[in-house]
Amino acid sequence: MSFAELLDHVGGMGRFQIIYAILLAIPVFMMASHNLLQNFTAATSEHHCYVHININNTPYTNLTGKLAAKDLLRVSVPMDSNQQPEKCHRFVTMQWQLLDSNATVTNLTELETEPCADGWVYDKSIFTSTIITEWDLVCDSRQLKQMAQSIYMAGILAGGIIFGSLSDRFGRRSLLIWCYLQMAVTGTSTAFSPSFTAYCIFRFLTGMAFSGIVMNGVSLSVEWTPTRTRAVVGTMYGYCYTIGQFILAGVAYAIPNWRWLQLVVSLPYFICFIYSWWFAESARWLVIAGRPDEAVKQLQRVARINRKKEEGDKLNIEVLRSNMQKEIASAKSSYTFIDLVRTPVVRRISFCLCFVWFSTSFAYYGLAMDLQNFGVNIFLIQLVFGAVDFPAKFISVLTISFIGRRFTQALTLILAGLSILANIFVPQDLKTLCTILAVVGKGCLAASFNCVVLYTSELYPTVIRQTGMGLSNTMARLGSIIAPLVKMLEEYISFLPLIIYGAAPIISGIAATFLPETLNVPLPETIEEVETRHLRHEEQQMKILLKPTMPDPAKEAR
Repeated sequence: MSFAELLDHVGGMGRFQIIYAILLAIPVFMMASHNLLQNFTAATSEHHCYVHININNTPYTNLTGKLAAKDLLRVSVPMDSNQQPEKCHRFVTMQWQLLDSNATVTNLTELETEPCADGWVYDKSIFTSTIITEWDLVCDSRQLKQMAQSIYMAGILAGGIIFGSLSDRFGRRSLLIWCYLQMAVTGTSTAFSPSFTAYCIFRFLTGMAFSGIVMNGVSLSVEWTPTRTRAVVGTMYGYCYTIGQFILAGVAYAIPNWRWLQLVVSLPYFICFIYSWWFAESARWLVIAGRPDEAVKQLQRVARINRKKEEGDKLNIEVLRSNMQKEIASAKSSYTFIDLVRTPVVRRISFCLCFVWFSTSFAYYGLAMDLQNFGVNIFLIQLVFGAVDFPAKFISVLTISFIGRRFTQALTLILAGLSILANIFVPQDLKTLCTILAVVGKGCLAASFNCVVLYTSELYPTVIRQTGMGLSNTMARLGSIIAPLVKMLEEYISFLPLIIYGAAPIISGIAATFLPETLNVPLPETIEEVETRHLRHEEQQMKILLKPTMPDPAKEAR
């Protein structure tokens, strides 16, 4: 009896597993709120220089008090090509002659200007306060906005490395409880940040906690859920994240102040921290960690909740060890990162998957974190970007199940890249078409994510599966870190970020075609099995190609 069969013996997908899955899913609803939060807390409002008007030094002293605000702005700040106030410059001296309809100004560009020395005035009709308006992250400081998002993503990468190793040493449950608390505390602290530097530090720590919650939550879910229902539970978590994008749009619309918004999406994790003490530690991990007595107690507790008390009472340390010999032997085997590139087939799989994971995450966050650029209502576009995940994931599940993983992976990435590149050739005034193409691209990338998680777990053999997933997660995080930084290149060439965002998934889509197909193929257990299986497949392909055509006796008789 394997551990999976042992789990079925104490209730399978019983009451314990259902409650466990629901409690693990509740924090997922708020995950999107942290990943995509800067779309709203760092939204850039319309702005122009703050100006001081010296009434005593103007010939229009009597009119100044009667002038409309737009007229005062006209004499203080130059207009751009769209006849909107310049964002980063003002006139050195007031140009009162611009108010005189009879006066002629030969060349406005020759009028002397200077940077905004006294700060900026912001349009607060949509967002009353953001980190942009609070710390003046505009003009020469505008790139700090993208840097802040990259710092958050770097926190996710660091969290994956740190909490991944700690969870193998101290257990999934303990680390998950800690990460809930860290997410609550650092997220709340972010809302009270006194400076931009403090904001970035707290966001980095929040990103670390985010990664720990995802990794340990998934591990506990997988290790307590029967094999036949894991796909259903995994899909449920995916849709919880999608619904979380809707929640973010609604909450951001209701709360236009960034500090209150940050607080509202962080406080629920205190509740998660409180109820997470009920969680059971992974029995599989307890046995591998040399604590079989505690594993027996956890399994008996699960059996009791699932109304299988008699079956639970029959369990003891000897029964558990005899049923988990394979897992214990596998844990004692030492495999390292080198094993991902030591043999030719696994090396090819690793290189191709690095391309796929990096490009999917890179292009996904390049689109998802640039909502203001579409020129439509930011709350509406957030809803649309979330809604497209439903059909995208559903269609990907169908193609994954009936056509194949490789086809789905390659097609979604190439379509995503083409959709992004197509936006380069769409005129800026066709906002609706630009948005449609971006939504299609984002949907394809969501489908790609849906496919690559399953595909990666099936491609790597059991002995290095976690190591391979760790490498994949690292590449995805690197993509999400670099994505905001690439956005800065539009300062030099406006369409350059789109070229990079679009080319990356196309290249990785082509790389995906070199991966083996895993549809209806048993999971490999060892590296040797992966290599042998590939050689056998190549031999079969060669036989088909070189097979001589057999003569037809009927034709020869004629």
